[in-house]
Amino acid sequence: MLLQLHELQDSNIGDGQLRLLEDQVHRIIAEYEQRGPSELGPPTARLRRQVHQLLSGRQLLRTRCQLHRVAAQLAGLLGYMAINTGRFRLASAYCAEALHLATEIEDIDLQVWVWGTRSLGAYYQADYARAHADAARGHALAPNSPQSIRLLANGEARALGQLGDRAGADAAVERALALLDRYDIDPELTPCISFEPYGYARVAANAATAYVPLGDTPRVLHYTGDIDPAVEHADSDWSRALVRLDIATAVLRQQDADLEQALALGREALRVCADQPIRSVWQRATTLHGLTQRWANEPQVLEFTDQLRIWRDRPEVQAISGSTG
Repeated sequence: MLLQLHELQDSNIGDGQLRLLEDQVHRIIAEYEQRGPSELGPPTARLRRQVHQLLSGRQLLRTRCQLHRVAAQLAGLLGYMAINTGRFRLASAYCAEALHLATEIEDIDLQVWVWGTRSLGAYYQADYARAHADAARGHALAPNSPQSIRLLANGEARALGQLGDRAGADAAVERALALLDRYDIDPELTPCISFEPYGYARVAANAATAYVPLGDTPRVLHYTGDIDPAVEHADSDWSRALVRLDIATAVLRQQDADLEQALALGREALRVCADQPIRSVWQRATTLHGLTQRWANEPQVLEFTDQLRIWRDRPEVQAISGSTG
């Protein structure tokens, strides 16, 4: 009996080692926007393999549940990184793993987060119907969870904007803001890859993106103006680049297009993201360039086209521009 009790209490991982693994997950999130997926992807993958090796051993139920959560988070982070680098098949595999692990431990909030990341992957493959469906499926799991704020703003509103559904986008943004009002969430800009719920800065940035394809420049400028201080003070070059590209695209789509302002913002976005490009910046810069072709022979357009070509020729950008693996 004593031997059996000892076996039941046996574990191949202690509390200290588990806390170290959790700390490493937090560090990856905190450093992601400075170091990027190319640098952080390999150590995150190694950490995932280490956790899977531990899971093949024996743990107490409480410890095993926590280890499953770490494994699910690492798979989710790798899925998000794969989206940022345009490796969508790999992203899908990692998200499937993360969803399985989160479901095994009945972690609803983590499941919702994974559905949001799946939606993000569909969005950047221009499959907007699937992006909306994935976000809606995650939202249905926990409609009142603070995690659903992300699904409404980043998933549903942006996809519906691309699909031309103004009423749907309006409703999704309004529901995200109403849900945000229920919770005491820091309004500042959190890391894009964070498991924390969206605060106002993230909601507003995504609302602005939703209204760009709808041609609603006043709404775009309203939301980007709201968050300008938060974006400029955050340690997030990607957010600065994406907001600039949203504004640039919006002012080109309005009736009295401001070519000079748009391309100044476009050039600044490329400069900001020169060393750590991600798929979303590449996609929005490409969209902006397509809109400039009405003025193809203008000096500002020629300058931007040349800068974009040089930017695209960088190995870091080529790595994210055409891969679907």
